[in-house]
Amino acid sequence: MIETLIKGMDTVWVLIAAFFVFFMQAGFGMVEAGFIRAKNTINILMKNFIDFAFASVMFFLVGYAFMFGTGSDFIGLNGFAMFNANNPSGVPDFAFLLFQIAFAGAAATIVAGAMAERTKFKAYLIYTIIVSALVYPIIGHWIWGEGWLMDLGFSDFAGSTVVHLTGGAIALIGAKILGPRLGKLNPDKSSNVLAGHNIPIAALGIFILWFGWFGFNAGSTLGVGDGSLIAMVALNTNIAAAAGGITAMAVVWFIFGKPDASMTMNGFLGGLVAITAPCAFVDPLSALAIGAIGGMLVVAGVFLLERWGIDDPVGAVAVHGFNGVWGTMAVGIFGLKSMGLKFGGLIEGNGFTQLGVQALGVVTVAGFAILVMGTVFKLIDKTRGLRVSRDEELKGLDIEEHGMESYPGFEIFLTE
Repeated sequence: MIETLIKGMDTVWVLIAAFFVFFMQAGFGMVEAGFIRAKNTINILMKNFIDFAFASVMFFLVGYAFMFGTGSDFIGLNGFAMFNANNPSGVPDFAFLLFQIAFAGAAATIVAGAMAERTKFKAYLIYTIIVSALVYPIIGHWIWGEGWLMDLGFSDFAGSTVVHLTGGAIALIGAKILGPRLGKLNPDKSSNVLAGHNIPIAALGIFILWFGWFGFNAGSTLGVGDGSLIAMVALNTNIAAAAGGITAMAVVWFIFGKPDASMTMNGFLGGLVAITAPCAFVDPLSALAIGAIGGMLVVAGVFLLERWGIDDPVGAVAVHGFNGVWGTMAVGIFGLKSMGLKFGGLIEGNGFTQLGVQALGVVTVAGFAILVMGTVFKLIDKTRGLRVSRDEELKGLDIEEHGMESYPGFEIFLTE
């Protein structure tokens, strides 16, 4: 009776966390819509919807098997459509599946923002199917599915690597292959600001993501226990987010003399991404430091990408890619062996082994994601075309790809 009650409580907790993570899709949608121009709003929202739709179907049919199936250190080989599926969680199969579907959808939708305002919708459909069915599950198998990186002692509690570095690396190569938006770069390689059309909507998205991240991180406990681990993870998550926003604001204020709102908001997300891997392995003081560095990395990442000539309209690569790396490495620096790490972090005096394993994971995950999806993007570009035409980009993808406007009559009103 007691065991049944405990399992029921754990199941409810995992389902609630899955609902939180699902709601993050609304957050991603609002952030991306707010940070781009009005003429492309429907297009980016459609991509967010379709990301989760295909993640739900493809991860159920094949992704779960590739990620959690047994038989190989590289890829799972059984459990397709959940028949005879391996379940390492301790909660019912379908509860664990729903939680993992929400994660797969989050990984896929990171890329939409970096490739916004110039990617063909049909081409994007091909991308999201491949990511949800193959790339994300294989990487997840290495780390969460008892694959080769897990065997080495690599640790990523809630997804700085599996979700965010994967999405950030794909976003980087996608934006690089696409090239910058029309009008973004000047002949002298300086860049112009193509301002987002609705910062209040983006701000709402940030709050939704911050809220959903409590399910993302604390839900990864996959059980209630005595509540102490959930509480610590939730606190670490919040502290890192706050620190990230504060430091991003301070840095950009110092550089430009103004506390830029968009950079500050992305700083909050940078802190959240950074704490996602180490949230269960560090104390709150370390979480503060991890988040603070994460916020600074967002600012540095945005400037660095512009210098490289890479146009990322929403800052997805700086937030998810750069901080996916930092959060993963932070496990090897601040992580405590007493909290479940195989080797323990550098600051605790455990040497460089954990840090080295984390670095190996960063290199292999980023390299695999870039190699596979870079090849896919190139093939799409050579066959169906990856980027819309110049005229379509100038008119906006809402009209050209979907036959409707986000704000009907708005442009006519402005010209009267």
